[in-house]
Amino acid sequence: MGKLVQAMKDPKSQGKGGLNAEIQSRIGHQLRAMYDDVVRQGVPDRFAELIRKLDSPPEDAASTPEQTAKNDGRD
Repeated sequence: MGKLVQAMKDPKSQGKGGLNAEIQSRIGHQLRAMYDDVVRQGVPDRFAELIRKLDSPPEDAASTPEQTAKNDGRD
């Protein structure tokens, strides 16, 4: 039986709820390893372009909200 399974069956940790420190450490290590790989991959060009478009003002928004209100007769 592996250490992880033994740690999960540890009677000292039963009834406390949650995971013991060894299990938390192993999960944390595995998650960091997985997400480090994802971070190293970077953002695909098409997503970077989409983010740039979302961050920039719309092309038809050359006028300010005040000018738009005047043009709509809401002045």
